[in-house]
Amino acid sequence: MLDIADDLSVWAAEGRGFAVATVVSVTGSAPRGPGAALAVDDGGRAVGSVSGGCVEAAVYDLCVQALRDGTALRERFGYSDDDAFAVGLTCGGTLEVLVVPYPAAAPARAVLGRALTAAARGEAVALARVVRGPAGLAAGALLVRPDGTSEGGLGGPPELDRAAAAQAHALLGAGRTGTVELAADGTLCPGGDLTLLVESGLAPPRLIVFGAVDFTAALVRVGKFLGYHVTVCDARPVFATAARFPEADEVVVDWPHRYLRRTPTDGRTALCVLTHDAKFDVPLLRVALRLPVAFVGAMGSPRTHADRVGRLREAGVTERELSRLRAPIGLDLGGRTPEETALSIAAEIIAARHGATGLPLTGRTTAIHGVGV
Repeated sequence: MLDIADDLSVWAAEGRGFAVATVVSVTGSAPRGPGAALAVDDGGRAVGSVSGGCVEAAVYDLCVQALRDGTALRERFGYSDDDAFAVGLTCGGTLEVLVVPYPAAAPARAVLGRALTAAARGEAVALARVVRGPAGLAAGALLVRPDGTSEGGLGGPPELDRAAAAQAHALLGAGRTGTVELAADGTLCPGGDLTLLVESGLAPPRLIVFGAVDFTAALVRVGKFLGYHVTVCDARPVFATAARFPEADEVVVDWPHRYLRRTPTDGRTALCVLTHDAKFDVPLLRVALRLPVAFVGAMGSPRTHADRVGRLREAGVTERELSRLRAPIGLDLGGRTPEETALSIAAEIIAARHGATGLPLTGRTTAIHGVGV
């Protein structure tokens, strides 16, 4: 649900009734994971997706039914060998979807609205809901914040809310969305009486592009399209201007290594060094390669990179640290324009995040999404 918080927060503020279908479990190969959602309002408008298109029409109908009847539904979708046009996942996996109606007067609407508003603002928040258990708990919602405070409730005993809040807080800290099985008294218990779905909404990951060069504007656009909070940093004020990079979330004038030392980064952050100028690159990469970030890449020809590696070794960068550097940055797509180059860089960032090869899928016989057959 939190993945469509931008739209749902507007619907909640406008007082619309709506039903939300949320993926609660996936087996085998499926296009989207737990937490993916499709919502339908009381006027028939839809946002989001649970399968990338395979079962959207059927899930839409379930949302309409839930709104009409006022009751939660749970449905399982899988592949149909007999009829290619039957409702099913053509990728071969299965998914389970929970459909919950939230009419304008629903008791959970207030806490749900606050969770959606926080997620839409990019604030870290977790939302816990019961996906398996007594029917009366299906419409409850528990909002949990990074400091451990919570509001709302699941509709059960207080110990259930306390246990759910603790589990949601742990998953939020890890940046994970997933299910938790609990016994009736709230203790962890595989195969227990209740299953909770905990959705973690985090601030967007950061993409920091160093160097206000011609390729940067294209990479900013691609980064925003992929959902990153994009920063451009360059020490030259004549080039690092908001007018040149209007789609960036922020443009910083500072020496790159100095800015990187003081700005927050985490395990989802991608750093792209496009300056290919040793006086900027070497001190910057010396800092970058020692940070626990997701991706460090640098632009430049093989000759430029060889010279850069020599300078980095002289600056005390270890072989282990150098092994983290992706340079020349980008996958080999044969592109030459700034837009094509930006696409190749973004493709490498995505491949690195998922541990993928970057090779064509043509002829592949194993699962595209990494599980199943």
